[in-house]
Amino acid sequence: MSFNDILSVAMLGGMLAFIFVGFPIAFTLLFIALVFGSIGIGVNITFSLAYLQIFGTMKDDILPAVPLFIFMGYMTEQAGLMNRLFGSMRQIMAPLSGSLFLAVLLTATIFAMATGIVGAAVTVLGIMAGPMMIKAGYDAKLSAGAIAAGGTLGILIPPSVMLVVMGPTLGVPVNQLYGAAMAPGFMLAVCYATYCVARSYINPRVGPILPIEERVGSAIEITREFVVGVLPLCLLIVATLGSILSGLATPTEAASCGAVGATILALAYRKLSFWTLKNAAVATVVTSSMVLLLAVASNVFGAVFTQQGGAAIITDVVTSIPVSDMWKLVIIMVIIFALGWPFEWPAIVLVFLPIFTPIVLQLDLGMTKPELLLWFGVLVAVNLQTAYLSPPVAMSAYFLRNVVPQWSLKLIYSGMGQFMVIQIVFLIALLMWPSLVLWLPSVLK
Repeated sequence: MSFNDILSVAMLGGMLAFIFVGFPIAFTLLFIALVFGSIGIGVNITFSLAYLQIFGTMKDDILPAVPLFIFMGYMTEQAGLMNRLFGSMRQIMAPLSGSLFLAVLLTATIFAMATGIVGAAVTVLGIMAGPMMIKAGYDAKLSAGAIAAGGTLGILIPPSVMLVVMGPTLGVPVNQLYGAAMAPGFMLAVCYATYCVARSYINPRVGPILPIEERVGSAIEITREFVVGVLPLCLLIVATLGSILSGLATPTEAASCGAVGATILALAYRKLSFWTLKNAAVATVVTSSMVLLLAVASNVFGAVFTQQGGAAIITDVVTSIPVSDMWKLVIIMVIIFALGWPFEWPAIVLVFLPIFTPIVLQLDLGMTKPELLLWFGVLVAVNLQTAYLSPPVAMSAYFLRNVVPQWSLKLIYSGMGQFMVIQIVFLIALLMWPSLVLWLPSVLK
């Protein structure tokens, strides 16, 4: 093993050690890259690589969509559109067993198409639905699981911010990645809803029917709830996503229209104020700064790591394992799942995905390079969504515990575990039948 090989292994180990201690990820990546790069490939080459990677990232025409989609999500949250959407769904589904489960999951699915922010979705759903479910006598474990699982759909269902960042990282068009993720996202939401409704019909005490005195009476009132509470947000989503999927607009152009549309909806619902705009803008700056700084830092780290031969070492190690190519992909999925415990998705997508992508491209799985990358991207997205629901970290549990203190972490974990089983089964199905991912992108070509 050469000196640069040893340095590459030390570079990766040092990065993990610093991050686990608690140092900020972006600054850790920059520090490690500059120090180890200066030792291994020289100061001039290292700083030249850093310069090129920083300006290359700044010139990327996809990344400006990140703050715009984040602003769209925060604005819809600040404007109370999720509350109105949930109230409408609750009344529309009222006559059914498990109506609150359905209202939560339908609200989460629609809202996922307006924002990909898991923390915001789980928090708002918990505030709105948690007390109602407790008052209605719903099964606490299943209720907690439905809220936590529904809130994570924003990772997978377009216009997911994670998919916007993942597209350039994998080197695939974002509209194709959106098309690949859309069908699995909706299928997973249907699996959640089917499980909850089935449990409610098997045992009505799990999800009782909403009492008549709490329902909207006439069909006219229910229609009004739908038109006022659901239709405007759905039209905004269709216009934003439709323009991307059809190729009429780039993700950045569609995101800018979506951000303006969300602001207009807030104005129409009389929720637009200086403080609403300020809160949404500040939250957008904080979140997008974290993502974009990490994008710059990870590109610098990746360039130096690759130049020293680190990526080639990892590729050689994984490809030399004496198992079939499909099992090598399964091993990568297990590693990504484990990384999902200590790391947020930006670190995994921006730091580790470029390390695993060359390995995946060497696997012979009977599909073209673009198909393989699209399939791999959706597998990673579903995998990271599963990590949000898996103890011991399971960030969704902490978001929910903060707003529904009546539910203990043990109870929330138990509820999320049921949905994590659904996730794992679904991930296995995607591994076995890639056509579930690839059929829509082939139609959109």
